[in-house]
Amino acid sequence: MQLRQQVIRAIFQRNFAGYFSGVLGYLFIVVFVVLGGALAFNARFFTGNEPTLDQLTEWYPLLLLFFVPAVTMSVWADERKSGTDELLFTLPATELEILVGKYLAVVAVYSVALVFSMAHVFVLMFLGNPDWGLIATTYFGYWLAGAAMLSAGMLASMLTANMTVAFVLGIVICALPVFVGQIGATIGLGDLLDRFSLREQFRDFGMGVIPLTALLYFAGFTVVMLYLNHTLMTRRHWHTRSEPAIGVQYAVRAISVAVVLSCVTTWAGYSVLRVDATGERLFSLSPATHDILDQLDTERPIEIQAFISPDVPREYVETRKRLVGLLRQFDELGGKGLDVRYVDVQPFSQQAEEAEHFGIEPVQVMTEVDGRRSESDVYLGAVIISSYDKVVVPFFGKGLPIEYELTRSIQTVAHEKRHTVGVLRTDANLMGGSRDWQIVQELKKQYNVQQVSPSSAIDTTAFDVLLAVMPSSLTSEEMDHLVDYAKSGSPLLVFDDPFPLSLGSNGFGVTGAPRQPKRSPHSGFMGQGGPPPEQKADGGRATRLLDALGIDWQYDACVFDVNNPHPEFAMLPAEYVFVTRGGSDTESFNPDDETTKGLQEVIALYPGRVQRRGGESDFRPLLNTSKQSGVLHWEEFVDEGGFNFFSMQGTANPRRNPFRVIDSAVHTLAARVTRESDDHNVNAIFVADVDMISDFFFEERNLGNLSTQFDNVTFVLNAVDSLVGDDSFIELRSRRPAHRTLVRVEQQKRQFLEAANQAEREADQQADEELELRRQQLGKRVKEIQENNDLDPIAKAQMLEQAQQAEQKRLSLAEAQIEQQKNDEIRKIRASTNRQIKSLESTIRFWSVCLPAIPAFALGAFVFVQRKRDERTSVVDSRRRKPAA
Repeated sequence: MQLRQQVIRAIFQRNFAGYFSGVLGYLFIVVFVVLGGALAFNARFFTGNEPTLDQLTEWYPLLLLFFVPAVTMSVWADERKSGTDELLFTLPATELEILVGKYLAVVAVYSVALVFSMAHVFVLMFLGNPDWGLIATTYFGYWLAGAAMLSAGMLASMLTANMTVAFVLGIVICALPVFVGQIGATIGLGDLLDRFSLREQFRDFGMGVIPLTALLYFAGFTVVMLYLNHTLMTRRHWHTRSEPAIGVQYAVRAISVAVVLSCVTTWAGYSVLRVDATGERLFSLSPATHDILDQLDTERPIEIQAFISPDVPREYVETRKRLVGLLRQFDELGGKGLDVRYVDVQPFSQQAEEAEHFGIEPVQVMTEVDGRRSESDVYLGAVIISSYDKVVVPFFGKGLPIEYELTRSIQTVAHEKRHTVGVLRTDANLMGGSRDWQIVQELKKQYNVQQVSPSSAIDTTAFDVLLAVMPSSLTSEEMDHLVDYAKSGSPLLVFDDPFPLSLGSNGFGVTGAPRQPKRSPHSGFMGQGGPPPEQKADGGRATRLLDALGIDWQYDACVFDVNNPHPEFAMLPAEYVFVTRGGSDTESFNPDDETTKGLQEVIALYPGRVQRRGGESDFRPLLNTSKQSGVLHWEEFVDEGGFNFFSMQGTANPRRNPFRVIDSAVHTLAARVTRESDDHNVNAIFVADVDMISDFFFEERNLGNLSTQFDNVTFVLNAVDSLVGDDSFIELRSRRPAHRTLVRVEQQKRQFLEAANQAEREADQQADEELELRRQQLGKRVKEIQENNDLDPIAKAQMLEQAQQAEQKRLSLAEAQIEQQKNDEIRKIRASTNRQIKSLESTIRFWSVCLPAIPAFALGAFVFVQRKRDERTSVVDSRRRKPAA
């Protein structure tokens, strides 16, 4: 049957114009836009500090639950109430043409509402720099979801002649795809039915991806709902006697169509067909991956054995889906050079024993099932094997870059030999302790890793790069050996730290700082059982190493930076330094160095600073602070009152709220140093922080529990690769979403913080001036007694002692009072700053909600006024009410 476009167009124009002929249609659009703005720009929007519509996307299914019935309630109910439906069916048009025309009309009305809601995008443009591909797919997802739900709303309107009842029925019917997962959970089918929920199918669009499965889902849902609409339209043709049988027949047809479409959607879920619209093409295989797969040797094929749990908690459904999808792509592109084996693993099964044989252990994941917290054993690991080598990835966590892990492992096992990384033995004890640091375990996936002793001369040919963490803890002889290695020009990666929190002592405080004495490696319980240790070279200052590298580093000073782009981390001290791309007025990452040009954000904890020294060495900064930073010396940020009773050693703890003075200078946290001469070559990277490579960041990179993604692991691995001379993975490893923030909000907050810091400095200066005045008064009284020649020496001495004691008490009391007043003033300043920030966010939220509604409201008001004017002009003079005489 051929559909006639002119008939469809006529019905479309009639319904579309009818919706906007009154004020009610515009009112619904105004409410839709206002509610959308309130959901999009809530408090979590400012906490996330990203120019996205994630908050609106999370609540959008519920917004549709009320807006769709408001649009569709009059489509059929109003026709039946006024009796125009019978007239409509007598027109020379088929039921299908009428249905299509009405459906296109409500879709057009909904599209107009979406166009008005695009004012939210202008708000994002004003506040930051959004990813336009992500915005486009998000709105496309909004449109698809709404278009599908409109077909369900039309079905509700078909069932009644009352618009109020049609609205309520529309909510009930539209609630089925929205809450199907929760409904299924009540009968034990939550995991099965949740994949058919609107929220689950809608989620990928908010990530910048258009998947085939979602397109089929929304198309299939629309087809089923429109089929039911058409069935009810043709009901008037059924004979009364055969109506039950025909009804059952059509019900079976509808169920069959729904089952077929569900199967097709489920099948599409196993495919990897999707459109990646993100600015960084995050969901498409990179050119590096394609090149590596194309170069595989078919004579020495590689096998990937993936051990995967068939059912995983909801938090890992997307990770499992992406892992399986990528493995299929790798299997297809790898051809005969790559074979992928999928193993479904249940706990305590034979497959589980096979996985554990390769070192793949289940990870216990806490999840919520039917409102109760439970623990599940999850297998998401893989072993990559060739005739040369083997690499095991024990667990693909939510935060782990799956494509990079698979590509790196394939490249590693495809070659007969690996590069070697030497790890220098220091007090940091990266290797050889109760367990290796995570950085060592990560390096073993790509390199041969061996421990290097500094007690004797270091062989420069035994490894390709030397990793030295906390070399300031070396003894004098050990330092000489490291300096000789550094001067040889062999690759050297140094991490040192004025206050290494990761080298704490069982929660008692830091014991491994360069300024602290060296701990004896043989000391036992309560500090017994060993001779005193040999002292650190250069008193922990690492002077000889710095001279060899041609740089300066202060061993007892740390850097702070008040520029914190994450409101959710507002409680962290300013000594937690966020190095963020585009988040300050400086160049945080060196764009010309392969190690850092692809990074987005790195965090350092109580880092030191590296400075250029005049000489022949080439100094290239890699990580820089913003200009909202400064330097604190040991006495200013450290409290040395701690003590570890187990090791009988003093400990240091960070001082709370130290007085900070912003020096408006840019401080370098890491730098590449090179030098070439006849007798002195240098090829090194010096990083003034150890905590950035602590186990926490490696575990977080895998598990992905934080809402923020840090590039600490990427930075250190890039540094190792660049020093080795292998840059094949740097670009792939650095691949991640660009760090986009609410720039305008950050600028305003930065001004508030600058004013607050200036006020704090003035309060501190005023307190110092008052204390100095009190000290002068004490000295003045003492001087008066000393200059009084009428007193004998004994009386003068007694009066001096009494005056000093009395004045000292007054001075101590005055110091306490002045300090208290200063602290109160600083608290008031910080409270005022927080109020200013909250006020700023509230103001932006208010205008972000109100301004987008103005165009729709103004257009509705214009239509209302124009309609009233037309009504007046259409009344004949004889029927007009004449004014009283």
